Amino acid sequence: MEVRLTPDQEAFIRRAIETGRFQRAEDAVEEALSLWEERERTRAEILAAVDVAEDSLARGEGRSITTQQSTRELASEVKQRGRARLAAERKARR
Repeated sequence: MEVRLTPDQEAFIRRAIETGRFQRAEDAVEEALSLWEERERTRAEILAAVDVAEDSLARGEGRSITTQQSTRELASEVKQRGRARLAAERKARR
């Protein structure tokens, strides 16, 4: 496959090679594609999570957050779940 870069892109890659960041232009392109793939995987995961959330709301499983107190309660619950998840992950790594 042949890809044409803009002059600015070529200069950017050239500078990265000159500074030792990459050995070859191909290395820079490979990293760029890897980062793009990672971003697209994350995007797909987020979209899937949104679909799950929308389906949950459609089934009436959602929760109404209408006051500052309900917002604080939700934030507290989220923090507790996050802390519990982190503790479990740390324990699993030992």
